[in-house]
Amino acid sequence: MLKDRLKKYNIILASGSPRRQQFFRELDIEFEIRLKEIEEVFSENLLAEEITNYLARLKADAFSNELKSNDLLITSDTIVWLDGKALGKPKDFDDAVEMLKSMAGKTHEVITSVCFKTTEFEKVMHSTTKVTFNSLSVHQIEHYLNEYKPFDKAGAYGIQDWIGLTAISKIEGSYTNVVGLPTDLVFNFLDNL
Repeated sequence: MLKDRLKKYNIILASGSPRRQQFFRELDIEFEIRLKEIEEVFSENLLAEEITNYLARLKADAFSNELKSNDLLITSDTIVWLDGKALGKPKDFDDAVEMLKSMAGKTHEVITSVCFKTTEFEKVMHSTTKVTFNSLSVHQIEHYLNEYKPFDKAGAYGIQDWIGLTAISKIEGSYTNVVGLPTDLVFNFLDNL
């Protein structure tokens, strides 16, 4: 469906995330992958979606001088927002343990921003999903980290993994947003281009 509507665009997904790439394939979007190393540093004054909006735009800006008139670049960034602070990807095993311990028995937000950029326009949108964790023992946390190694994921977990089956009691909002891309938001934007 989208394939026909997007014929005039060369879609560029600037993400190394296998989950985001799989979503694009499942949405039946023809795309290429282009990656650039970006230092994901942001001001401490930014809060919640201000952080992900800024980082998605920062990733897109790295391609500004390379875009051709028919290119449509899509970048994205996801954080976990808990108790007024952002949790990104864990630095190491111990950091991942601390992140999961801090989320156990609480509700946090998963925020993903998506930036759509061409030579003519730039649009940033975001999605927020509330996720509630049951209590987690240190044994459960260490089992999860040892078996599933979610060190490339914001908040040190993947809802599609074992932890999503065993420890998440409630979700309010987009499931795919928690996986890493709010596919409904992406689909609707592209469908209305």
